[in-house]
Amino acid sequence: MDGIFGLSNFLVLPFWGLMIFLPRYRWTRRIMESPLVIVAPALLYTALVLPAIREVLPIVNRPSLPAVASLLGSPAGATIGWVHFLAFDLFVGRWVYLDSRDREISPWLMAPVLYLTLMLGPMGFLLYLAVRAMAARSARARGEPPARRRVEEV
Repeated sequence: MDGIFGLSNFLVLPFWGLMIFLPRYRWTRRIMESPLVIVAPALLYTALVLPAIREVLPIVNRPSLPAVASLLGSPAGATIGWVHFLAFDLFVGRWVYLDSRDREISPWLMAPVLYLTLMLGPMGFLLYLAVRAMAARSARARGEPPARRRVEEV
């Protein structure tokens, strides 16, 4: 499990690197527009959960603190949880990145927001919602039209 745990980071870190360090690079946008960037961590998560589905499913169907703590307290459970975090934080980070680019929010402002989303997913997401609201308020004050919005296929 140690190897899988360590290697799982490499499934997502290149995408975070692009979003944080090369946000204006045209290939970053093209790559991140594809929902397929989430496939590798989602497949790894599936490969880890399916063999343990008989143990995992009852816990997630009727969660209790002792049962969840027991599951996450094992190397396999911690690895499953970690890959879950990686997959969903990347999903949220991808949306944050694309939405911020559509709204033309400064990449300098977005770099720490994306980093926080990578490290502490929900906190980064909440910070982005605050940044997004402030950017919209600022644009309205300047008399600018609403931000462009694209229709995304998922």
